[in-house]
Amino acid sequence: MKIAIVGAGISGLSTAFYLRQARPDWQLSIFDAGVQPGGTMQTVDVEGFRFEAGGNGFLTNKPDSLRLVEESGAKPLLLPSSDLARRRFIFNGALHPLPESPPAFLRSKLLTLPQKLRVAGEFFVPARREQGEETLQQFGYRRVGKGLTDVFLDAMTAGIYGTTPAKVSVNAAFPLVVNLERDYGGLFRGMIARRKKQAGPGGVLMSFKGGVGALIGHLRQAIDAEWHLGQAVGTVARDGARWRVESPAVSDRFDQVIVGSQACASAPMFRQSDPELAGLLRRVEYTPIAVVGFGFRSLRHPLDGFGLLTTSAARQPVLGVLWDSSIFPDRAPEGCKSVRIMIGGQRNPELVEQDDAGLVRTALAGLKATMGVDQAPDVVFTKRWMQGIPHYVVGHLGKVEDIFRHVANQRGLHLVCNAYHGIAMNDCVRNGRELASRMTGTA
Repeated sequence: MKIAIVGAGISGLSTAFYLRQARPDWQLSIFDAGVQPGGTMQTVDVEGFRFEAGGNGFLTNKPDSLRLVEESGAKPLLLPSSDLARRRFIFNGALHPLPESPPAFLRSKLLTLPQKLRVAGEFFVPARREQGEETLQQFGYRRVGKGLTDVFLDAMTAGIYGTTPAKVSVNAAFPLVVNLERDYGGLFRGMIARRKKQAGPGGVLMSFKGGVGALIGHLRQAIDAEWHLGQAVGTVARDGARWRVESPAVSDRFDQVIVGSQACASAPMFRQSDPELAGLLRRVEYTPIAVVGFGFRSLRHPLDGFGLLTTSAARQPVLGVLWDSSIFPDRAPEGCKSVRIMIGGQRNPELVEQDDAGLVRTALAGLKATMGVDQAPDVVFTKRWMQGIPHYVVGHLGKVEDIFRHVANQRGLHLVCNAYHGIAMNDCVRNGRELASRMTGTA
């Protein structure tokens, strides 16, 4: 069996790894437009400071990434986050610690007393009977009130999806909370019931020694395949009973093709061969986001926590600031500190279009407003993603259903990436493993 994998992000790499585990006799060819695999999982070293171009790791509350790490032999690379990572902050005109317990929530100044009482009243809110999707804002206002939604859920959504509660589908982006209401009648009821069934922590943030790029490099060596890096695939088309994949240097036929690139990047591959699929893929929306990293050889701020997220009401030019060197100490040289600033998203998408100097000015303004830091950095890193994060809007589930219904009729064609069923690393690894299991009959 001859398999092409188009797109060497974590979804494509996970699929390739599990295919190779189950069927060492299959021939794998991996294509990617980048000269290095990994997609957005890139670690860049700038004068000894390590900056992540995208996400910085995974949570252990789901087993998928840990399983890949262990089965691929990458366990020695694991790096748990510092205890400081548990301290998180929200900027809503002032910097407030994120409450970590019910007593801390009651003491918090992020909400007024009536707003806190409204949250407590969630226990008595009847479950929704209507069918169909809601925005997270609609869900939040209905169940926990406007106060908690506009502060906590707003900041959380900016940190995960780079968007706002009014623009994201709770059903697509946060299916767990929808299931809690459906199965138990409410969030508090559901959390109490789940805690009785499965006691345990919510998970630890994990990364890798040297950054997430270390895992990508490890998988690159662990997967026996023909690698075609720096080869942007232009066409995927049916060729008799097989599939033809064409890139600038390769034109070859395969028994099956796995397209693991972004939906927006996959659509042009089918423009001529399958215009209907190309149109369906183009319907998936994306959120632009820029990352600015600053390295300081001497910084007065203690960076005693994970970082901060801003609320829409705070009207800041940044979505949040990650205190990287406090989360994972190896991100900065000894005695130095580093941060990463997130800019743009659905709040201010136009800011991502700035040149590097503009991004740096925006990041500096955000640091000064939220943290009181007006010190010039010694090292700067910038990365912009014009199609950075899949935007799970209301209607997204229907779009995904239409895409996979169409692909189900295209024997030998498979899609897997974070545009469809979850954006986190755990989701991508799980989807890749499950696809490999279906293809090899080992599910």
